[in-house]
Amino acid sequence: MVFSKAKDVHVWDPEGRKYLDFLSAYSAVNQGHCHEKILNALSQQAQQLTLSSRAFHNDKFPIFAQHLTSMFGYEMILPMNTGAEGVETALKLARKWGYEKKHIPKNEIKGSD
Repeated sequence: MVFSKAKDVHVWDPEGRKYLDFLSAYSAVNQGHCHEKILNALSQQAQQLTLSSRAFHNDKFPIFAQHLTSMFGYEMILPMNTGAEGVETALKLARKWGYEKKHIPKNEIKGSD
């Protein structure tokens, strides 16, 4: 299947045939393709600041972090760009938990080879 365009729950192939997108990019676009509210917010933000490295601060992250921590009742958040980053961070946190809570000697936790 080759997509050439998409809108809401529909996708079109290069020949113009219309399909329902039941996969939704593995849930990455559950809101539908080209959602007007999201496109408007993206465009407005991109005109001010497209991206900032996590090595620097920006004025939007504290608002985002406060919203999520309040919503979920967490003390802090650590947003990730990819699943790989999420897995790597989870492994590091599990290792730290093992050292601190289970008292596993330092450098005794090994990754799979």
